[in-house]
Amino acid sequence: MKIKQRKILVLCISALIFLMCILGVIINYFVEEPSREEIFEEGYKITSADDALDNGLIIREDFLTPNLFSRPGTSLTQINNIVIHYVGNPGTSAQDNRNYFESLATTGETYASSHYVVGIDGEIIQCVPLNEIAYCSNDRNNDTISIEVCHESESGEFSKKAYQSLVMLCAWLCNAYKLDSEDLIRHYDVTGKICPKYFVDYPTEWSEFKNDVKVMMKDIK
Repeated sequence: MKIKQRKILVLCISALIFLMCILGVIINYFVEEPSREEIFEEGYKITSADDALDNGLIIREDFLTPNLFSRPGTSLTQINNIVIHYVGNPGTSAQDNRNYFESLATTGETYASSHYVVGIDGEIIQCVPLNEIAYCSNDRNNDTISIEVCHESESGEFSKKAYQSLVMLCAWLCNAYKLDSEDLIRHYDVTGKICPKYFVDYPTEWSEFKNDVKVMMKDIK
């Protein structure tokens, strides 16, 4: 009698699990995924001060003071690409470059900034909120996120730590804004400027980078 009761109990539990699986499939089918535009509306909120990503990557907010030359406060109305740059000043840190952008508010010598700066040791500083434009990618400022990367030598090659942080940051942003690795572009692709130099000089390295981002996108949220 007890064996029969156990069998009935097992059958009931199995049936319940089956029904829950079916219900999950039905819910996933009818729940519409948000569009890229809907993601954008909330997307700029995904980064907060010292926000640690699931993979341990940390982004530190150090926003520029609103000013005409590096943070005009103009709304970024869409995000179609992520543009990769190199700082072009070997040996400087992420903080050095962020501070240079800040100094433009006083000097007014040029218009320049980026959303993120990745340091040689892999640190990441966010300079501009993701719902505002940065002055980094010429006529593509109005629909792109820009990332400057520090480097040790004139070759422009990124350190291992900088490269790893860049891959994770790009993968995270691509997932957040419903982009894919082919939506990553170089400053060179916008204007023909040799930037980021190493990825322009060695196109195969650029292709490998995009592939690394594609793989990483599967691993992080």
